[in-house]
Amino acid sequence: MKYLFSNLTLIVRSAALHNMAVSLNDQSSCDNKITRILENSKDYEKDFKFEWKIRDEIKILSHGQFMMPGFIDAHTHAVQFPNLGLGYNKCLLDWLEIYTFPLEKKYSDTEFAERVFEAVVKRTIKMGTTTACYFASLYADACTILAKKTAELGQRAFIGKVNMNIPRDDGYCESTLTSVVDTIEKYCIAPNLLQNPLVKPIITPRFALSCDMELMQKLAEIAKTKDVHIQSHVSENKDEIIAVKQAFPHLPSYTAVYDAAGLLTNKTVLAHGVYLEDSELAILKERGTAVIHCPSSNTNLKSGLCDVQRLKANGIKVGLGTDASGAASYSMLNEMRSVLQVSNCLSLTRDNYTPLSYKDVFHMATLGSAKALAIDDKVGNLMIGKEFDALIVDMNVEGSLLDNFKEYTLEENFQRFIYAGDERNIVSVYIKGKQVK
Repeated sequence: MKYLFSNLTLIVRSAALHNMAVSLNDQSSCDNKITRILENSKDYEKDFKFEWKIRDEIKILSHGQFMMPGFIDAHTHAVQFPNLGLGYNKCLLDWLEIYTFPLEKKYSDTEFAERVFEAVVKRTIKMGTTTACYFASLYADACTILAKKTAELGQRAFIGKVNMNIPRDDGYCESTLTSVVDTIEKYCIAPNLLQNPLVKPIITPRFALSCDMELMQKLAEIAKTKDVHIQSHVSENKDEIIAVKQAFPHLPSYTAVYDAAGLLTNKTVLAHGVYLEDSELAILKERGTAVIHCPSSNTNLKSGLCDVQRLKANGIKVGLGTDASGAASYSMLNEMRSVLQVSNCLSLTRDNYTPLSYKDVFHMATLGSAKALAIDDKVGNLMIGKEFDALIVDMNVEGSLLDNFKEYTLEENFQRFIYAGDERNIVSVYIKGKQVK
């Protein structure tokens, strides 16, 4: 489909640009990329006359509507969807044992996986998530189901087969051989079999307490050989950090465990990073590894308050993730608000501390996450040559939590959407030029 959007307010670098026009088309040379952006376009037929001799669709936006890049959820758990809102009276390690692992064992049932994963992908798209980086399942067949669902529904996604070889009494683990073979033979090739460039594998050792060094090293070698991304968790909870130091007493820190395994690359994302030491930040910066901030989960499970300003000041790439069901929602809007609340709380307890702004968190949810995942050459903002992952937001929607009075400027409406809007205001979602909502 070839599109022209006219009379457009475009959110670029968190600022509203007015009277914009954007065109894209699906010719092989363009591949659903943005081909032209024109400022102060008053006559789209004249301005685009050479490109639009044959027009497929022209969309003219009205007052109160604007376009922005799609949200990029750089860390979330598809398998935990049924547990949204459960277990927040517990801290991380108890929450995993009582609520999370028993649920995740159910995904050996492929019928259950089919039902849940379809609901997850539909929900995240509805909420404006154009790219999701999923922890999928321990079970390779369930991972393939999630890959197929994202492909069918048109979402850009990284799908991670979770690896866990440390023995457990409940049997929710796997042998090193099974973990490696399933990762390579059953799963790493699965997205390629889908013939869908939007769906990619990502190597996923759950965390240092679920994998021994041998497995982590083998997974790092797979990632290097296959040239794929890596994801895991780091320094989320104080008890977790103590347990990691007990499991790897010869290594100085949590981050050093992953570094010794070869898991830290410029295509690695680590969720949380609440208690990273200065020496760990230096390693992450040197390796080009990103941290994914998950503030709702960090506060729901009483893990801690992550200082994003400190990460950024140390040269760390920072993206944003929901970490559902650590968070009670897959909404990136909710997660942006959690970032702001955590940053404000930190500013109340520290002198000369500047909290993050709504523009900062919008950047984290879009281009920041794209840079963390090393896909900012394709998505993250609306620029010529980028693939068209975009949302159309409408502040006039009936039933919205917000009313659009004519006195509001579009810049004010953008701010109001970040602070108080929801998925009802997201009236259209485009992923690589295809409308999926």
